[in-house]
Amino acid sequence: MSDTTGDSGIGSGAGSGAPDRPADRLTPFLFAVAIFTSASLVFVVQPMVTKLVLPMLGGSPAVWNTAMVFFQTALLAGYGYAHLVQKVGSIRLQVAIHLGLLLVAALFLPLGVNGWLGDPDPAAPILWLLATLTLSVGAPFAVLSATAPLLQAWYARVRAGHADGRNPYVLYAASNLGSFLALLSYPVLIEPLATLSGQRWGWSGGYVLFTLMVVALALVVWRRRLDRTTEPARLEASAPIAWREKGILVLLAAAPSSLMLGVTAHLSTDVASAPFLWVIPLALYLLTFVIAFQARPWIPLNVTLVIQGATGAIVVLIVAFRSANWSLAFGLHLIAFFFAALMCHQLLASRRPPPDRLTEFYLLMSLGGVVGGAFTALLAPVIFNMVWEYPLVLVLVGLARPWGRGRLTGTRIGTLAAAGAVAASPVLLSLWLNANDGARGWFYANFPLGMDQLAMVMLMPAAICAFLIRDRALVFTAVLLMITLPAQWIARGYDWSYSERSFFGVMRVANSPDPRLGGDVHVLMHGTTLHGAQARDGRFDCVPTLYYAASTPIGQAATMIGQRGPAKIGVVGQGSGAMATYKRTEDAMTFFEIDPMVNALSRDPRWFSYISHCASGPINTVLGDARLTLAKETPGSYDLLIIDAFSSDAVPTHLLTAEAIGGYLKLLKPDGVVLLHLSNRNLDITLPAIAAAQALGRPSLHQLYYERDETPEMAEASTEALILSPTDAGLADFRMDERWNTPARTAVRPWTDDYVNLFGSLQRSMQDTEELRALRSQ
Repeated sequence: MSDTTGDSGIGSGAGSGAPDRPADRLTPFLFAVAIFTSASLVFVVQPMVTKLVLPMLGGSPAVWNTAMVFFQTALLAGYGYAHLVQKVGSIRLQVAIHLGLLLVAALFLPLGVNGWLGDPDPAAPILWLLATLTLSVGAPFAVLSATAPLLQAWYARVRAGHADGRNPYVLYAASNLGSFLALLSYPVLIEPLATLSGQRWGWSGGYVLFTLMVVALALVVWRRRLDRTTEPARLEASAPIAWREKGILVLLAAAPSSLMLGVTAHLSTDVASAPFLWVIPLALYLLTFVIAFQARPWIPLNVTLVIQGATGAIVVLIVAFRSANWSLAFGLHLIAFFFAALMCHQLLASRRPPPDRLTEFYLLMSLGGVVGGAFTALLAPVIFNMVWEYPLVLVLVGLARPWGRGRLTGTRIGTLAAAGAVAASPVLLSLWLNANDGARGWFYANFPLGMDQLAMVMLMPAAICAFLIRDRALVFTAVLLMITLPAQWIARGYDWSYSERSFFGVMRVANSPDPRLGGDVHVLMHGTTLHGAQARDGRFDCVPTLYYAASTPIGQAATMIGQRGPAKIGVVGQGSGAMATYKRTEDAMTFFEIDPMVNALSRDPRWFSYISHCASGPINTVLGDARLTLAKETPGSYDLLIIDAFSSDAVPTHLLTAEAIGGYLKLLKPDGVVLLHLSNRNLDITLPAIAAAQALGRPSLHQLYYERDETPEMAEASTEALILSPTDAGLADFRMDERWNTPARTAVRPWTDDYVNLFGSLQRSMQDTEELRALRSQ
């Protein structure tokens, strides 16, 4: 490759052995800082903007995955622009074009979510979300994302002939390191310490500073050339990338992208759709790029292959089962994802083309990211009625492993056969137990842990078999499939009669017979959490169950308000419609539900008849996010508001902020009551709610109800709740019930629309703090 910069400037000494000038030795540092900064801005904005838009779509975990498809598409657009601008011969003109686009994109600042498209349609939220993100942040994000490949291409030209110029890919590690650190700083530093308003303005200021940095970099590059008329030489053209090779590169990039969104959705479904869970898989994803594109990777490929073989086999086994130890499952899934992504990215790095094909290589990688993300976030919810995409890609990523050579030996064939036999054993056992009532009774009497845990133990030898034949990609993948299918079949738990999937999650209806409730009981499950159950026997079908039983705090509140006279009741979160049983002829009841699928299921008499049969008079349903729809209701008109909106066990935090609770109180009559349902397996959401009530200066009462052992299985559920009223008079009759207690003052910071700290809630729940123990021992 030739260098036409003469004996001075950026390329001085290239090919002649002349040493770099001191200013030239600073050039790599300047490029690295600029790339690091742009990458930091690109990736810190992703959780920030998604958090801004999250409340408009009910806090659904699918919001992050859909937003990631947008960001990956915008990244592809940025890489496409970087690739096209390389066709412009002059670096000066390229820099001028890029600076011009940076200035145009600055017109979309300050950062924020605009309301040009109005409120989202719950029946078609994906298009609204993608369009809103495009109009709000698309331009600055796409232009910023183009910076890394552009600066690397410029660096390859101005450093032509130098060793670092021949391998500009090392700057990709700097890019991903900036992304990685920025993402980790968001949940640890930015989110807990800064309000959303401060974050928006801080990022906008960072964008302006970066633009000035690019201006300074351009001036430095130009001024270091004594011959201002000379441009760095074009790189010597290499052979085009073959179409088969392009396909491999796209697939190797698609698998980690799909797994990233899959593991995020899997982990956040039962906790919360929140930045501290979003950024961990994304940060690990970026860290694999850092390692893969190092000159000397911290983790060599041969080590990666061994660990990925072991963790991949374990996780395809446990992914179907809900672990009681959430932190252990969390760690295992992240480790398996990390090494699967690292393996794919190291294989990508080993296939990188010469520097003149750099922008094309990044374009193909970005295309793979879009393909993988679109499959998981957009296509899979349409073609699958359950979350099959995550375990499916976990299995298929095994095909990226070495395929081996020669014929299979008898030992390996025997290992494969043994794995198949082992994998079939729990299925055969389950079928036999289902067909033999006596055997089933004996089994559950002697194996209290149940079929799930036994199946995991029985399938473990198959996972060991998979590890032993890890050097044969096709056979390894076949064994993983043998493990996954039985595990998914066993983990069904119930005999599902109906399953449907929407943007807001997977809804399933099953029959779970309970003799003490007259036999058949239909249960509604959203994700991994029961959201309603109804006995089908005419003696019990209008008896509310689980969290809505008359004995629970929710049932107590409905009964107490009903004793005052005709009541207007609002319920956020429709579920199976069990609250309809409390509706009398003289009452008015409205459900506020974001998911049209939930409304359809709860009104279909084939599954649930609370609304169609048990309620006295019609019941209205208002579709849309509750914060948006409740804002349109008449102030001072409700006697009781129940806030019970959960997606699986995830928390829509925007419904528990001080502003949200203040809005509920405004809708109440002077003696009205709002009840917040706060039951959660993994997060402390009680103390922030209490803190919000105390910050608002409103009286509140707390209760933690424990279900009774002597009741039928589906009759009750342990329930935690907080009730508030605009006046002390509203809680007077509740104070007479010793089950309700006044919570003590809390030091926990209340959640607001500008501040939510879910990471702190997770920490408190895991540590079981003294304040929580005192609160729940009342």
